[in-house]
Amino acid sequence: MKHLFYFTLLLVGISSSQAQQKISMSIHDAVQLALEKSSQVGLAKAKKATKGLELAAVKNNQYPDLKLSGQYLRLTNADINQKRNSSQTTTSGSAPQVNQLLLGQLNMTLPLFSGFKLKNSIEAASQLYQAEIESEAFTSEAIALQVIEHYAALYKAQKSVELLKESKKSNEQRVLDFTGMEQNGLIARNDLLKAQLQVSKVDLALVEAEKNVNLINYYLVNLLKLEANTQLLVSPENIDPKLFSYTVLPESAALTTRKDLQSVQYLEKAQAAQIKLTKGNYYPSVGFTAGYIGLNLENVVTVQNAINFGLGLSYNFSSLFKNGTDIAVAKSKAKEIQKQKESLTDAIKNELMKAKEEYELAVKQDKVYTEAETQAGENFRIVKDKYDNGLSNTNDLLEADVDQLTSKINEAYAKANVALKYYEWLHASGQLLDTFSFSKN
Repeated sequence: MKHLFYFTLLLVGISSSQAQQKISMSIHDAVQLALEKSSQVGLAKAKKATKGLELAAVKNNQYPDLKLSGQYLRLTNADINQKRNSSQTTTSGSAPQVNQLLLGQLNMTLPLFSGFKLKNSIEAASQLYQAEIESEAFTSEAIALQVIEHYAALYKAQKSVELLKESKKSNEQRVLDFTGMEQNGLIARNDLLKAQLQVSKVDLALVEAEKNVNLINYYLVNLLKLEANTQLLVSPENIDPKLFSYTVLPESAALTTRKDLQSVQYLEKAQAAQIKLTKGNYYPSVGFTAGYIGLNLENVVTVQNAINFGLGLSYNFSSLFKNGTDIAVAKSKAKEIQKQKESLTDAIKNELMKAKEEYELAVKQDKVYTEAETQAGENFRIVKDKYDNGLSNTNDLLEADVDQLTSKINEAYAKANVALKYYEWLHASGQLLDTFSFSKN
């Protein structure tokens, strides 16, 4: 029974190790997958499709309404008195038996003029549709940037784990060396304890880094709608090698490419059309009407080919008193959108300036951290030589080791930040998806 238990545990361990899928994915493929699978992008596309259908529905109002109706009524021995001439004398003879009524109608109405309401309603719906198109494009860009940020964070976390594992291995070897030296009386026990404490510190940092890897990996896998047990492996080689060949637009040009700003501009045009639409209530409505009636009252009368046509006029006099408020509301909404556009323009300018400065800072930091990594490595080599020759103490050695590890991590972070900040700068200028070769539709 015990052997069966251990065999079961072995099978579970094997199956769980096989269940985790490790895949390497380029940032291009990750963004493309996110745009295909993201719930937010799917919602934005659904909203765009809805606005397109609403526009089509409004355009249908240009066409005439054609209604066909028919009735068949059963009567219960109706009492029919037929009268003729002005004397209204009752006709002689027995009244006809009337048990049924047949009635058929065909009516057509076509609006000719309604204060330009039809034209302005189509214009408003069209501008709203265009606004939704730009909104969907901006949502796609936001999701793409979110993928890139997770991607960069995952690279940093995985690189930290890699460097910490290397540091742990070297620190554990140092503990082994110090243990033998302490046993032979070559170093004080305090030095061994310092080396062991260093291993513990690295262990704690490694646990934290592995937690970050798992957490960020889960965020990215969930965003890409992959299996929960998928482990993504990222590396600098997975970033577009032509990334920095894309020139970021200047501020004036960037304001014309930002999809969120374009969306608000279309909303502004839609509201201008809505104001004209509301003003149309001051005008009467004129329409062309035509119809056909066929009637058969059993044993009494039959009507055929009763065709009618003409013009219809209607006017709501209450609009003279009520419509002013509706127009004021429409103008107020237009002012809200205008202020929204101005506020967004200012925010975009700030975002562009911040993105530019952060990218330039990342480039400078990358240069400094690269030099620092070289300096820290050389410093550790010198301190190690001095320690081996008894010219420096354990504290100096461990401090130099920590400085070397920190510089390696900082260098890896700095290189990832250069790419990340450039992507963010492209996003701020509205060019992010233009750097990818796949279709955004």
